[in-house]
Amino acid sequence: MAGHSQFKNIMHRKGRQDAARAKLFAKLAREITVAVRNGLPDPEMNSRLRLAVQAARAENMPKDNIERAIKKASGADTESYEAIRYEGYGPGGVAIIVEALSNNRNRTGGAVRAVFSKYGGNLAATGAVAHMFAHVGEITYPLSAASADALLEAAIEAGADDVTSALEVKLGEPASIKALWKPMQTTAVDEEKAASTLKLIAALEDDDDVQNVYSNFEVSDAVLARLTAA
Repeated sequence: MAGHSQFKNIMHRKGRQDAARAKLFAKLAREITVAVRNGLPDPEMNSRLRLAVQAARAENMPKDNIERAIKKASGADTESYEAIRYEGYGPGGVAIIVEALSNNRNRTGGAVRAVFSKYGGNLAATGAVAHMFAHVGEITYPLSAASADALLEAAIEAGADDVTSALEVKLGEPASIKALWKPMQTTAVDEEKAASTLKLIAALEDDDDVQNVYSNFEVSDAVLARLTAA
């Protein structure tokens, strides 16, 4: 199965330590900042901010933190962040996409390049691996919201126009709404290269400027279980 997706699920189930949660909240606050700076401070009038707030809620970010981030972003002295996408290859030719929000392109680019090099990968030009992924939207609902059949029926009825609003009317507010890079083809790697790939991904995600990391590596469930065992 696709290793990175399963790896993320396992890490989520294990829970995060306080330091990791603080880092996560800081990244969510940065996305809120960018959303406010590019629109209005009202989630009802700013779709990007609405998505950012929903993402923050999905990660149990306290309401006070969210409101404080919106208020701070509305100030004149707020830092400006640039959205940057990096693409490269990990061990065994694994395709990797890195999304970052940075106020210093040189710092972020240097840090990302160093991580790739440290773990046996290499940074490539923008567009080098994006063709292996589809940039799609993902709307997530808890299991309690509806049965699989009811959810599918609601999605079909919603159609392509304003599907999110249609689903909210029928099923309530989703747990999360986000755009992501879904691999269209995967790269199988052995246990050793999978271990290096996981380390590379973890190091990238640890960078304060990095918001999301996507990859297309594939390993068996048994190998992934061994690599992610505590």
